[in-house]
Amino acid sequence: MTARIERPLSPHLQTYRVTLTMAMSIIHRATGIAMYFGTLLVAWWLIATASGPGAYAYVQAFTGSIIGKLILFGYTWSLLHHLVSGIRYFFWDLGYGFKPNEREALTWGAAIAGISLTVLVWIIAYAVGGPR
Repeated sequence: MTARIERPLSPHLQTYRVTLTMAMSIIHRATGIAMYFGTLLVAWWLIATASGPGAYAYVQAFTGSIIGKLILFGYTWSLLHHLVSGIRYFFWDLGYGFKPNEREALTWGAAIAGISLTVLVWIIAYAVGGPR
């Protein structure tokens, strides 16, 4: 009879306390996935542009609706959040920002910058082009 080897359990969310850095890492992955779907929306817009005025008007009607604007806002946020978070990861790849206070500052900075840049882009878009 052989003795059973007691192996440690794999770490999981019940073992770790969820931190802002952990949540932002998960959100970074989720925004990466969201960008795939947003890219389908951009492809739809480009295909409609090449297909003629009727198809283009259909896409413009969708993106001009409330649900379309929410999707576009979410896509804008996912692009900008992913960009800013990617810059945060780049700093870490260079070996900077690993002290707890630096890590928290970079994480908060990425969260605030992603939201702020999204709002700024939409304010500028409405100021330059107006709602359509």
